Amino acid sequence: MSQRFIVTKEHRRFTEFADAVRRGHTIGLCFGSAGVGKTLSARRYAHYEKAHDLLTYWGPRSDNDAKIYAALNRSRTVLYTPSVLTTPRTLKDELTQAITRTNMCIEQHLVPPGTAAPEAWGWRDGRNYVELIIVDEAERLRPAALELLRDRYDRDDIALILIGMPGLEKQFSHYPQFYSRVGFAHQYRSLGQDELLFVLERHWRSLGKTLDPDDFTDAQAIAAIARITRGNFRLLERLFPQIQRVLKINELDTITNDVIEAAQSTLVIGVT
Repeated sequence: MSQRFIVTKEHRRFTEFADAVRRGHTIGLCFGSAGVGKTLSARRYAHYEKAHDLLTYWGPRSDNDAKIYAALNRSRTVLYTPSVLTTPRTLKDELTQAITRTNMCIEQHLVPPGTAAPEAWGWRDGRNYVELIIVDEAERLRPAALELLRDRYDRDDIALILIGMPGLEKQFSHYPQFYSRVGFAHQYRSLGQDELLFVLERHWRSLGKTLDPDDFTDAQAIAAIARITRGNFRLLERLFPQIQRVLKINELDTITNDVIEAAQSTLVIGVT
């Protein structure tokens, strides 16, 4: 992520939800409107930003990879996003590859090279360290792919979280064998007023400014942003680079309602 991750109440709720699914070795459904932060929270939980390049390109190792091994050992989680045209066979192969590579990295952390013979490494003996699979964009899954995930859940005892849009829980209710195994359903909500204010204070600070809700100009700006974004995290992240651009072009120092309206005019904002 280009900006420092902001830990919100919804992210903490997601973390508690994911921990509960892991501990219970069950299946969880996470649903929420587009842009509220579901994917960001899942990436944060799985340490995806740290591990993505290593797990994807699987090139030569370096000394810095030890930090990634440690992060994967803490999360014991694989994050997987199926493509639009993913077939069940592709899903099986890609998921197996991601789990195998994650296990190898965790093994490198638990048994550093030189401390045990390769044949004694857990991943070579079929031992699995991954405790949770998170599947983002779960609406893309076809019935056969969903059945494949259920079979893997039953055989390997790996907890599973599916992330998608509202209605995901109703969509999967049409598959009784899968749905009967669902232990938790979690709704990821938009930012509340207090959280929105907290996030805005961080953004103001990143621009070298101080947000004062008791100041009339700042109060107007807060109200305008709340009206435009409706607490949608993605819209908020898209809006602020435009606010910064408007300030720079017009050589302004204060974020006013007019600045926000000008920034909004450059965005294509759909229904959230």
